[in-house]
Amino acid sequence: MEPLKYMFSPAIIEEIGTQAAHTIPGFSKDLFITHVLNHQWDALELKQRVRHISTALYAQLSGSYPTDIQHILHLTHSILQSSTSQSFVYMFLPDYIEQYGTQHLSLSLQAMEAVTCLCSCEFAIRPFLLAHQQQVLAQMLLWSTHPNPHVRRLSSEGCRPRLPWGMAMPSLKKDPTPILPILENLNNDPSEYVRKSVANNLNDITKDNPDIVLALGARWLGTSPHTNWIVKHACRTLLKKGNITALQLFGLSHQPLCTVADLNVASNVISIGQHLHFSFTLTSHHPAPTTMRVEYIITYAKANEKQSNKVFKITENTYHPLQPTNFTRRQSFADMTTRKHYPGTHHLTIAINGCHMAIVAFEVVR
Repeated sequence: MEPLKYMFSPAIIEEIGTQAAHTIPGFSKDLFITHVLNHQWDALELKQRVRHISTALYAQLSGSYPTDIQHILHLTHSILQSSTSQSFVYMFLPDYIEQYGTQHLSLSLQAMEAVTCLCSCEFAIRPFLLAHQQQVLAQMLLWSTHPNPHVRRLSSEGCRPRLPWGMAMPSLKKDPTPILPILENLNNDPSEYVRKSVANNLNDITKDNPDIVLALGARWLGTSPHTNWIVKHACRTLLKKGNITALQLFGLSHQPLCTVADLNVASNVISIGQHLHFSFTLTSHHPAPTTMRVEYIITYAKANEKQSNKVFKITENTYHPLQPTNFTRRQSFADMTTRKHYPGTHHLTIAINGCHMAIVAFEVVR
């Protein structure tokens, strides 16, 4: 897969320059392109390219943020007239607000409300939230009732305590209760895009304050199909850990009456880049049909001679007494940007409702 930084092609930079020249008085498309595509451009990574573009944009403006942010908004509205969908190629607009607008809280929040409809401001809002938590959360609460789903999503996504690749929010990790009124407004949102953000925010909270989410989930569950999905997705980390309260919330026993037999791997030795093929048989011994959550865990060998576990869900289904169910699966061991593989002894474990039922070892080699 081609790295994301290459979405900023020379053609895209030219298109951005053209759009800016049409809406910003005195803007030179040629100077902008020359500034962006300089001798350092090829070496820049994704975030560096975004910052470089926003800096090149700033270089052609007056340097007065209250004046210049109006030009940014005109550019945003002009682009939105031709496309109502979000696009990552406009990441430099939220970055411009983050880089130059921190001393202008009210203006920047107003700008983010517009810009997030073109490119999400979930990262740009973090330094504002860190410096002005009460004021920014008050604005996010208002956004949570906004007619535009992109703005409603920002109200949830921007205040996630553990937003991936985003600035940390230590105070919200410690005490997430200021977030909850925002999520209450969104717990039956008509947009799946927004509901996913609510669930991810709550899943973040489970990692530091699981009891808050479990209590909220018990209160929300059963109110609507949309809300039920949010609660289930929010509790996914707790379910993978076999949290007893989370299991009970969804009618799952933390001591399932079942057996896992014939756990086999197709080969005890696989190379990095190959797939691990495995199979097993699950048999329920409950006296009545019972729902069980079936997962497998890979215990990875790491470079520092330590180990790490990764849980993968197979299914959650109803199983009838004494009726064996056969499973066949495969797991890729190809290196990815999010996971690098190392030689050594690995383990495959089958878990039912979080209980480890069977385990087998295998070797990974180069």
